[in-house]
Amino acid sequence: MSEWKEYKFSDFVEINPNVTLPSDECISYVEMKDLNESEKFCFPSSERKKGNGSKFQNYDTLFARITPCLENGKICQVRGLKNNVGLGSTEFIVFRGKRNVSDTDFIFYLSRWDDVRSHAEINLDGTSGRQRVPIACFDDLIIKMPVDIDEQKAIASILSSLDDKIDLLHRQNATLEKMAETLFRQWFIERRPEPDEGEAKEEWEEETFEKWILETVGGDWGKESIEGEFTKAVCCLRGTDIADLNIGLPNKTPIRFIKEKKFQSIYPKEGDLIIEVSGGTENQSTGRICYIDNQVKALFDYPLVFSNFCRMIRIKKPEYSFFVYCYIQYLYNQDEFFNLENGSSGIKNLDYKTLLFDLKYIMPDENSVIKFHNQVKFLFQKVNQNKIQIRTLTSLRDMLLPKLMSGEIRVESHRDETSVKTNNDTAHSAP
Repeated sequence: MSEWKEYKFSDFVEINPNVTLPSDECISYVEMKDLNESEKFCFPSSERKKGNGSKFQNYDTLFARITPCLENGKICQVRGLKNNVGLGSTEFIVFRGKRNVSDTDFIFYLSRWDDVRSHAEINLDGTSGRQRVPIACFDDLIIKMPVDIDEQKAIASILSSLDDKIDLLHRQNATLEKMAETLFRQWFIERRPEPDEGEAKEEWEEETFEKWILETVGGDWGKESIEGEFTKAVCCLRGTDIADLNIGLPNKTPIRFIKEKKFQSIYPKEGDLIIEVSGGTENQSTGRICYIDNQVKALFDYPLVFSNFCRMIRIKKPEYSFFVYCYIQYLYNQDEFFNLENGSSGIKNLDYKTLLFDLKYIMPDENSVIKFHNQVKFLFQKVNQNKIQIRTLTSLRDMLLPKLMSGEIRVESHRDETSVKTNNDTAHSAP
């Protein structure tokens, strides 16, 4: 086994390395919103002329240094930069492997290790609303790391093999969801009913969503710990968890305690929808929505409910669920909900009653909705199956990462193979 030795973090990692940006053209720009804690890579969302901010190259690690982004784990490797260089927010610290000392891919996983993140968090300075990680704090962090860069690469390879599979599943889900969205638009937005085998279809009319809805139910935030009759442990969806559920996994859905009687009234059934009714920002309207079925509920460690900032839409029949979900998601993506918000400038509230029970939209006949359900059902089932697999792979990666970084599990790198050894010297083959 190769030697491990203690390093000062700033001696092992190149921090905010020098990068020369082109002077005569636009530069790839990465914003904080481009980083997703459930994904390894981030990509630039825009281009800008030269300006102040972090400078980096492809495969550098962007480490969010400001709360609450740090707590949310916004740490990603950047890719897709024009001319291999980019510019970003001043709230990033850039990490890179140090020449002849450390491997850049290994540095990404090192920066995600809890020992590094927790050290950054306890050294935050500034006001409570805008606390930042001071770069100098990394001079105080001592880490024990493998001297052999080949061993570092072998460790990164093991973790990357899991991340590559996770990334593939995320991309598959994006494609599947796009297919469902496209089918919805083709069926209900871009075409009108046509004669079917010589028989005229039922005319589509302007109606409200009430045609498909049985009732709506308010949520409950419950208590942080067991208190009196608040004894039922649940996972409680918020608007941000709805967003996480739709793009990946809701890893930060809080565990709360509610009354058993309340739980019985707000526990979602197959086909129910959960919509955010309070939240939003100037650039993002309130109204994020998700569908619930048994596969979705299986993603959570506790029974699933929703907060009082959300509302459950109980559908008359499960066969209507995907149609209503796609229709409301379509309206949300068209920015229709900005016109349905009220409340103060700080907190936006969605007028869901107007949306669901007053406004009229072209509504198809029931037969068309059920046919659409049967056509897209397998797409949503596959998305949920992928999410279950993502959860399994993510748990495995998160279990391995601290063990590999601490040396509890050691890796031997050979020319033709990589093997790992635990602290009891039992050898196993590794991917």
